[in-house]
Amino acid sequence: MGNLILWFGFIAAFIVVLSVAKKSLWLSLMLGAFILGFVSLPFGKVFIVIFETLTDPSIILLAVSVAVIPLIGGVMKESHLMKSLVQNLRIGKKGILMAGPAVFGMLPIPGGALLSAPLVERAGEDVKDPLKTQMNVWFRHLLMFVYPLGELLPTTKIANVNLYREIIYMIPFLVFSFILGYVFFARKIQGTIEYKSKFDLKGLFIPLGIILLAPLFHFFFLRFFTLSEIPLFIGVSLSLFFALYVSRLRLKDTIAVAREMKIWIFPLIIFGMFLFLNMFKVSKMSSLIAEIAMSKTLLLVGVGAILAFVTGRVQVPVSIIVPIYFAKYAVESIPGLAFAVMFFSVYMGYILSPVHPCVSVSLEYFKTTFAQYSKSMIVPVLLSLILATIVAIFIL
Repeated sequence: MGNLILWFGFIAAFIVVLSVAKKSLWLSLMLGAFILGFVSLPFGKVFIVIFETLTDPSIILLAVSVAVIPLIGGVMKESHLMKSLVQNLRIGKKGILMAGPAVFGMLPIPGGALLSAPLVERAGEDVKDPLKTQMNVWFRHLLMFVYPLGELLPTTKIANVNLYREIIYMIPFLVFSFILGYVFFARKIQGTIEYKSKFDLKGLFIPLGIILLAPLFHFFFLRFFTLSEIPLFIGVSLSLFFALYVSRLRLKDTIAVAREMKIWIFPLIIFGMFLFLNMFKVSKMSSLIAEIAMSKTLLLVGVGAILAFVTGRVQVPVSIIVPIYFAKYAVESIPGLAFAVMFFSVYMGYILSPVHPCVSVSLEYFKTTFAQYSKSMIVPVLLSLILATIVAIFIL
């Protein structure tokens, strides 16, 4: 009877996370953690887990740093630095239709697909709308495989893997995705693009420097601190300071940008992710999950892609899969290649999902139906999942 209640609590938490995540990611994770905790743990233990999570220095620093990252993106957007960067990427029509969305995708800017959509529209005036939609979504998320301040930052932390070592594992998947994107989408682009303004070297390197400054300082200072979140905070703070200095935004304008970006949501997501993980770790669900006959391939590839497709999120599938992996294989961290396979599979379900915000706003902007969008997306996504399955079966 006790195990039945535990399973009921876990399934209830799972359903709540999946359903509420469509509206609020942080709320879904916290509600799921509370349900799991109160069903499987004594009340006192639940509050201890909550207190320990909210007062963990590494989690606090990560949460604060993650709040700074979208603020950097907002400052660059408000001061037109991102626009300047894209305009000075003199790499041809195909190049700008690939690089434009990718550049905007490096920082978690809410509604970022809408920022790159006008660029894709202007550069691809003679390109059919479904193809513009596919280009805007596929290439917007491509650099998330290797950019250390994107989705990799919180997900590698929760999986307890080294961020920069993980990037090495992700490079082959990045190359494979780029090849697929070129073959299925970019190859169809014809013609050239004419630039109305002169090339501005400063307009290229200043915004590019702001984007790269944070990960460079983060990587450099890692050797001086045992707590990796300290150099992360230093890096993003310096990047923000540089962005504010270059943009010359006034204090009230910066505050307005922070409100527009809703920067408080990002720390709440971090606390929600770790609260769910920590609640799961101390519950008896760990031992029950470990007894389930489930292969690594099914868990990392199948479950990862399905959860991402259903939720239109990256953090939710990772937050669910990681504690299950920990419990089933009795480990405290996920091996680098296993994490890469999981992240790649989640990513593929994510870019195909109709509830993924970037997909929905791109469909609306380019007046494209989901059927038109998915018709050409399904083949490269399936090829990617086949690759992930092969790697999981024969290498993991």
